[in-house]
This record gives sequence, structure tokens and C-alpha cells, in this order.
Amino acid sequence: MIKWAIIFAIIAVVAGLLGFGGIAGAAASIAKFLAVLALIIFAIFLVLGFTVAKKVT
Repeated sequence: MIKWAIIFAIIAVVAGLLGFGGIAGAAASIAKFLAVLALIIFAIFLVLGFTVAKKVT
């Protein structure tokens, strides 16, 4: 998911440099959404990992 966020961020930068404002804005918002979603999923798995590890050991 981070891979796709980086790809959309690069697309946003290139589109912004070439003057495609609408495409750049859309790609930037998609990249931001994917990055936040990846961080949320990471935090959930981190908490689950700590709680499950305590119950298993």
C-alpha cells in the first residue's frame, strides 16, 4: 500500500510540474489517503501483535 502511495505522490509531482493541476490534486489526495490508511493498518496490527503476543506466551 505504501508502494501505491509513493507512486501516486510521484504522479502528483510530475503532473504538477507539467501544469496538470486537476490530475496533480487528485493524485496527491489519493496518495495522502493511501498513506494514512497504511499507517492506520500498521497501528492496528502493532496493537494486535502486542496483545496477542502477551496471550500466546
